[in-house]
Amino acid sequence: MKSIELLKILQKINKPFYTIADLEKITGFSRASLYVALKRWVNGGIVERVAQGIYLPMGSSIPIENVATQLYIPNYLSFESALSKYDILNLIPYTITFATTRKTRNYTVRNQEIEFRQIAQELFFGFEMRDGIYIASPEKAFLDELYFVVRGKVTLDFDEIDLRKLSIKTLRTYSKRFPAYVRKYFERIGRRGDTGKSKGGANCGK
Repeated sequence: MKSIELLKILQKINKPFYTIADLEKITGFSRASLYVALKRWVNGGIVERVAQGIYLPMGSSIPIENVATQLYIPNYLSFESALSKYDILNLIPYTITFATTRKTRNYTVRNQEIEFRQIAQELFFGFEMRDGIYIASPEKAFLDELYFVVRGKVTLDFDEIDLRKLSIKTLRTYSKRFPAYVRKYFERIGRRGDTGKSKGGANCGK
């Protein structure tokens, strides 16, 4: 298969990314022949290897998050990444973080670290589709973060968060579906006024 022919086919199919299995079907090549061809296509600027076994047509402008969300289904963007998008976390996280019901797993896409963190099946809610990916609501992203903070899985600098954009009503409603230790931690934060600018959620939205 000629390089230009492959590029036209990939652009027509227009998938977020292509796996080795995808390219085997498209080209009809054996696995060994495909690896040889892929090396040539990458060097020739036809396709880009963005992660192990993951390829895109060269020049594709698809956001990394949109590629990442297809790697490990089901998932939704949450934790620090979602909080940063909502300007609740005043930092840009180094790692893009997703919630999943599967085992925790890490990927690297275009030199960007991607982490899929396992949450309980009953906590897989509170998200919606935006710009081609599922993303947690602000309140759910915050509670997802607390779910990991309380268990010592991650740390959160409360001086770097601003919860004034959150709905205290939604937080309390969602928190009822979390384990008791998360609810207790959330209420304790509120009583102590430990959440920085928002004073523990006491001044959150209505």
